Amino acid sequence: MPESSTDKRKFVPVFQLLPNLLTIVAICAGLTAIRFGYEGNYEMAVRLILAACVLDGLDGRLARLMRAETPIGAELDSLADFLNFGVAPVLILHSWTLSDFRGAGWLAVLCYSICCVLRLARFNVSSRLDTDGSASDFFVGVPAPAGALLVLLPMVLSFAISDLPLASPAIIAAYTGLVGLLMISRIPTYSFKNIVIDRRNTKFVLLGTVLLASALLTYLWATLALLTFVYIGFILWGLKSARKGHNDR
Repeated sequence: MPESSTDKRKFVPVFQLLPNLLTIVAICAGLTAIRFGYEGNYEMAVRLILAACVLDGLDGRLARLMRAETPIGAELDSLADFLNFGVAPVLILHSWTLSDFRGAGWLAVLCYSICCVLRLARFNVSSRLDTDGSASDFFVGVPAPAGALLVLLPMVLSFAISDLPLASPAIIAAYTGLVGLLMISRIPTYSFKNIVIDRRNTKFVLLGTVLLASALLTYLWATLALLTFVYIGFILWGLKSARKGHNDR
């Protein structure tokens, strides 16, 4: 007898599980980062957050490439984003220095995490309402992965410059809350998804990518700090553009 369509739906090719597997690996990276943070191995903790960022960028693109997008995959991705970018970074910061600020330090942790979950909820709703499927050149507010990198900047700077005097827990707590507010702000932040280049310049882009990857492998913390400051420049540019657009109304 020929196999019915109902029987076919009972089976799924194993390779189509790869995007969800990457998401679960990212969740494991975030949880392990928290463990290393509370064990005092802060550099490894931040490395694992960076690994989660890379996996977050790969799983969705791989799912679209393989035509393996599923509702459960979308839910897993959102839950992974909250853990890896809304919980793990600030718990690592709390273990690093915010615990010295007692209650106020924990309030900064809560502020950042709640802002992150609100940011993710807003993004999920707007994605479902976007029926035309067009990708905008800008996000509304700072996306969660970028927020994680921003909030970890004090730690990254301390790794890059060993003699750098550590900022007071009060300053880091205020900075943590500010990054959280940036995530739920209406500031347009460049998404880098729709970048196009002239075909004649591809060789320069490839060369620059190789050099950047080499710099990250050789001088990870200094390169990461520099990239974060460049991104802060994009945020300031977005803020300036938003103000200009408001004044032109």
